[in-house]
Amino acid sequence: MDLPQKNRSPLSGRVFHIVVIGGGINGVAIARECARAGRRVLLLEQNDFAAGTTSRSTRIIHGGLRYLEHGEVSLVRESLRERQRLLHERPHLVHTTEFLLALGKNSRRSAMQVRLGLWLYRRLGGHSGGQQKLGIDSFERLLDSGQSWSIFNFEDAQCEFPERLVAEWLVEAAEAGAVVRNHTQVLAVDVVHGRAKGVLLRDLLSGNDERVDAGWIVNASGPWVDRVCQRSSIKTAHPLLGGVRGSHIVLPAFRGIPEAAIFAEAVDGRPIFVIPWNGQVMVGTTEVADTGDPGKSQPSSDEVNYLVQSLRKIFPQVPAATDTIHYAFAGVRPLPYAKEKDLSAITRRHLLHDHSQEGVQRLISIIGGKLTTAAELARQCARTMGIDVREPRGITAVLGGGRATLDDFIAEVAAAAGISADGAESIAEWYGPKSLEVAQFARRGAAMRLALCPHTQHIVAEAAHAYQNEYAITLGDVLLRRVPVALGPCWSEECSRTAAGRIAAALEWPETQMKSELQSFESERSSFMTKPRS
Repeated sequence: MDLPQKNRSPLSGRVFHIVVIGGGINGVAIARECARAGRRVLLLEQNDFAAGTTSRSTRIIHGGLRYLEHGEVSLVRESLRERQRLLHERPHLVHTTEFLLALGKNSRRSAMQVRLGLWLYRRLGGHSGGQQKLGIDSFERLLDSGQSWSIFNFEDAQCEFPERLVAEWLVEAAEAGAVVRNHTQVLAVDVVHGRAKGVLLRDLLSGNDERVDAGWIVNASGPWVDRVCQRSSIKTAHPLLGGVRGSHIVLPAFRGIPEAAIFAEAVDGRPIFVIPWNGQVMVGTTEVADTGDPGKSQPSSDEVNYLVQSLRKIFPQVPAATDTIHYAFAGVRPLPYAKEKDLSAITRRHLLHDHSQEGVQRLISIIGGKLTTAAELARQCARTMGIDVREPRGITAVLGGGRATLDDFIAEVAAAAGISADGAESIAEWYGPKSLEVAQFARRGAAMRLALCPHTQHIVAEAAHAYQNEYAITLGDVLLRRVPVALGPCWSEECSRTAAGRIAAALEWPETQMKSELQSFESERSSFMTKPRS
């Protein structure tokens, strides 16, 4: 099978209206918005799309209940509006989730404050109340019977795999005319006579250096924003970012864990989440200042211990120790620089920094942002560059909402792909209306219909689709992001070998390529998903 992304046409000498640096959820959203408005857009990512902060988040689409504590009502309103849009536009990826808020007797927050906050949160989100309470009983049985707990419930949303959301937006950007390149590093922004005129870049696949011209440049590189400025000799009065590392641990699902997500207080009183995720339990997050290389961010042993102790504070009867953790991961949140400020109090609102104040016209740096509000950030960024972008007028679901409609669609995918209904449902959950495209790959032969490993319903055809249609280049691009089966509870080196072998056979890779891809994948997986030391 020919993989067109392996042989990319040269960019040198091309002229674009807009160059976007950074292929996380914010950068991809900006490229998509601008391309849809008819602009020639180039999107550049030094690693893979969604490989940075996006894939190292808590994976919730929320309005930010905790932001009310800091008086950021407008941010909560904006987040809740965008949450509702995602729930309706991407129902296969973004799901309503019940959250249980648990306060111990020594909580710094009173029950009255919480009730008031939840009332306001529901009003801002357009809900009158009446949330389900399906998880409370099972939750109470797990709590320490020796403590007095106050438990409240509210509704938010989860996007288990934001990597898939980014992949969909990426394809939509390309379909609108954007040129998208991963594994391409921006060496510097080219500034001429006080104006950003283009970028110097290096294709990390070929090693070739190139230069392109641009009318506008958007630095949406997340925690690398200041480094892009430094490499370009753009001096700012102070760092634009104050990097904050957030670490998570992922453990086996334990008996009795409620289906609801838990929002509670850690051992130091900070908010913490315990979330059922991908057949496992995710616990996070920490807040630690981090000014190091974002690409090398790792959870510290202190952070892992902090998360384990906080989990045991909530669930003292549940065995939780370092040796039970499947893996831990960390990402750096690109929050605004705030000297000597409490990290929890730093705004989560995104900011657009116009570099004209530093004498560089037509360069914007994106500071902050989150999964929930990426689309709104993109609209604001486009308007800043003079593009007439209107608010979405209506909300249209990608798939019909009825169960019968969904069952019919799954049956259609199963028939088109020649696979079981369970396999078709797994595909539908990740690809929505694009599932039939995956099904066409499955029809190419039995090798395409094989499971990627014995523990999953996801098949080799999905990998082929990722390489052919979703700009995947490496095995890591596929198994960690486009078809993220390697994040599951079963995954091991044996699973990696099986998946690599089956993909190689279906795509007719030579043995040397398969071994090289497998080695690179295992290196990336182990550096991202670290196993804490006992």
